[in-house]
Amino acid sequence: MTFTRTVLLGFIAGATIILGLPIARWQRPSDRVRTLLTALATGVLVFLVIDVFSAAYQPVQEAVRALHHHGSASRAGLDVAVLLGGAAVGLLGLALYPRRSSGAGGPLARDPRRLSLMIATGIGLHNMGEGLAIGSSARSGLLGLSTVLVIGFALHNATEGFGIVSPLVGAAPPSWRYLALTALIGGGPTTLGTLVGWAWSSPTLSIAFLSLAGGSIIFVIAQLLGVTARSEHQTTVMVGIALGLVAGFVTDLVVGFAGG
Repeated sequence: MTFTRTVLLGFIAGATIILGLPIARWQRPSDRVRTLLTALATGVLVFLVIDVFSAAYQPVQEAVRALHHHGSASRAGLDVAVLLGGAAVGLLGLALYPRRSSGAGGPLARDPRRLSLMIATGIGLHNMGEGLAIGSSARSGLLGLSTVLVIGFALHNATEGFGIVSPLVGAAPPSWRYLALTALIGGGPTTLGTLVGWAWSSPTLSIAFLSLAGGSIIFVIAQLLGVTARSEHQTTVMVGIALGLVAGFVTDLVVGFAGG
């Protein structure tokens, strides 16, 4: 596969994140609808945590197992450190940010725009890892795998775009410029990761971005759970989280079918 086509596929995989963004401009939804949308986003993010840590842990496990066959102890130690350190940095980095900017808007869970940007950041780190997979598989000549990976990741990003803007539904409608910014933060890293993956394949680099994403998304989930816990519609919360999980697993089946 040519470099140009690979970059185009990476762009397509990331660009579908815009499909879920316009819902942010929906004004005056009912409390039950807002609760459902927030819970759906929470379910999608819970799936992403499972997905990113599974993907990050696999090469770490392989490096540790290789020690039985005279594998590199330094490589295994580095991968373990990157996995744990990345998760800690992702989690604590976002946790410290609201404190540094507390004068700009109060608790994060009550500031939908800042929370939306946090979600976009976590998803962007996750999509960087997806881009690395697209680029490395295309460079290796695995045309079928890279193409199906793009399809699967594009489906993922369509649901992730909705997750990014769910805190904004019912608030003051964001500008299209703001929505474009969230799309760039959340979807742009897919293309960047594709470029890096084409030029340089590194399991350790992939572990770093995936673990950073995992830690960041855990922090965001905690914020969203705080929002849903105050809702009077707890049955709706559970239904929404379940539907979000199902959406994540179903879209992931496409990637899994290809062996991605």
